[in-house]
Amino acid sequence: MQYQTVLKKMKTELNYQVQYYLDVENDFLVLNQLLDKNIELSFEGYQCLCCGKEKKIFRQGFCYDCFYNSAAVGDWIMKPELSTAHEDIEDRDLDYEKSVQLQPHIVYLALSSNVKVGVTRKTQVPTRWIDQGASKAIEIVEVPNRYLAGITEVALKEHVADKTSWQKMLKNEISTDDLIEAREKLKQYLPEDAQPYFLANNGKITEINYPVLQYPKKIKSLNLEKSHVYSGKLKGIKGQYLLFEDTTVFNVRNNEGFRVIITIK
Repeated sequence: MQYQTVLKKMKTELNYQVQYYLDVENDFLVLNQLLDKNIELSFEGYQCLCCGKEKKIFRQGFCYDCFYNSAAVGDWIMKPELSTAHEDIEDRDLDYEKSVQLQPHIVYLALSSNVKVGVTRKTQVPTRWIDQGASKAIEIVEVPNRYLAGITEVALKEHVADKTSWQKMLKNEISTDDLIEAREKLKQYLPEDAQPYFLANNGKITEINYPVLQYPKKIKSLNLEKSHVYSGKLKGIKGQYLLFEDTTVFNVRNNEGFRVIITIK
């Protein structure tokens, strides 16, 4: 079977095991059903996810012009502490920025390689954790806007990592740190403005299991722009990565905006 599509990040559903779906044409692929099957990926070109033009992708599925003009990729996306909509100050598009920034956000701890702190909109729990390949996650605070979440993350990352080692995550080399214990230790470092939002009665850990038959011992990252065609047997899916039998890994999200042909053999 063969499918043509412009790559977008895989959609997910948290069940006993994460279910993965990939948009293709006017349909979707249930990727869990493709485990142990041979898949060919063929690079055909680019299509910006913002303007829809066939222009080279710069970052995050956007062409150069859209990346530096679209409100959807302002600096506050990666650095929530730069959010200004709560002060009625525009970055690129105030209406859009208010719609995203002025809603409940969660600051959390996740265990994907080591313990890390992160920020996400409440509506993106647990999607954000799955996209990072976290095996466990726990919420710390729920704040009413992105700015408060950002300054909380900045304060906490002085005491805990804010990055995942993606290689260790894909190899399933996960630390055994206690998230509840880590949360309690970090409570004292919350900014004053965030302290009233500490989730004192929510110490629940979310555990996440991924559809992986075989974890790679070494990692070889697939660059479709250079190789153009790749074929391999799918052995697992974790985070936004496809894991293949020959230790090749493919980050779907990092290749958003690429037009590809997917052949299931």
